Amino acid sequence: MAVRVGVVGGGQLARMMIAPAAELGLEIRVLAESEGMSAALAATAVGDYRDLETVRAFARDVDVLTFDHEHVPQDVLRALVADGVAVHPGPDALRFAQDKLEMRERLAELGMPQPDWARVENTDQLQEFLDDHGGRAVVKTPRGGYDGKGVRVVSAATEAQDWFAALAEDARGGALLVEELVDFRRELAQQVARRPSGDIAAYPVVETVQRDGVCAEVVAPAPGAGARLAAEAERIGVAIADGLGVTGMLAVELFETTDERLLVNELAMRPHNSGHWSQDGAVTSQFEQHLRAVLDLPLGASSPRAAWSVMINILGGPVEGTLEDRFEAAMAAHPAAKVHTYGKAPRPGRKVGHVNVAGDDLDDVVYEARAAAAHFAD
Repeated sequence: MAVRVGVVGGGQLARMMIAPAAELGLEIRVLAESEGMSAALAATAVGDYRDLETVRAFARDVDVLTFDHEHVPQDVLRALVADGVAVHPGPDALRFAQDKLEMRERLAELGMPQPDWARVENTDQLQEFLDDHGGRAVVKTPRGGYDGKGVRVVSAATEAQDWFAALAEDARGGALLVEELVDFRRELAQQVARRPSGDIAAYPVVETVQRDGVCAEVVAPAPGAGARLAAEAERIGVAIADGLGVTGMLAVELFETTDERLLVNELAMRPHNSGHWSQDGAVTSQFEQHLRAVLDLPLGASSPRAAWSVMINILGGPVEGTLEDRFEAAMAAHPAAKVHTYGKAPRPGRKVGHVNVAGDDLDDVVYEARAAAAHFAD
């Protein structure tokens, strides 16, 4: 009988695990939130990932449980572990991807470089932080934010009053995370994979370009990243993976500051948008690597196949028609481009696919990737 991997969450990350699972002879099963999601091809169950009995029933028929996202509640995760389910990454690691305040506290204990930050429970505390940091700062909700959601740049404490009010109404207390507004020259991402036995494979550090809080482009490796910067990014990624006990893929989002420091911005414990380039540009894609890691199999080589790889997200999609209507023209004009779509209906701002191009000349690779992606947007 094939080894059975269960993935909680039916989004595009689960969808992109299906092909490498088949190639490795694995049986992949997906617990989707609703019918017709991106990973519908492998969805063997539909239900609420927040409900213990739903997830418990799904986990009963798999050998290892992993995730398309980090939102499964801690009480559900810990009950599964108590049941003897192999959960990777486990709750002790995932909590640092689920709660940004816990992440900041633990990274500080590990000595990782971070922006100045504070836990604030009211507007007075937030205003004090603002006064100490030039009058502007970034405020984040500790839980649930992604793609720019749950993040605000503020210049007055009253601009977060509604979030404080929501915390007060929650009746469980709580706080917001405030961080200094970092003067950075660009954003980078470092991915590493870690097995339960502790072996680690690191990918090249990449540059990510954000638009409206959403990743739009990734260049691998990061242009102009010298040996010192690349080594420091890898050191940070490996130290966090080991320090938090991550199993599977870890993405560490980084700021490269104008004074040449690297600061940790966010963490993701799963395949990540910054690693989509690896599907066509690395010896082992992040999706195959994640499966290898959570099953404690030997990790694949993470080295690039070409000098440069560029990933362009397809955001929104065509105003009229479908993505599939645009394939023929894109393929004819850009035969070197690899197009990956997510089975999602077009909608403004929505991630509906991405394009990868790899090659030896960065200017040519960037042009081909952008031009191919443009076929799918209006």
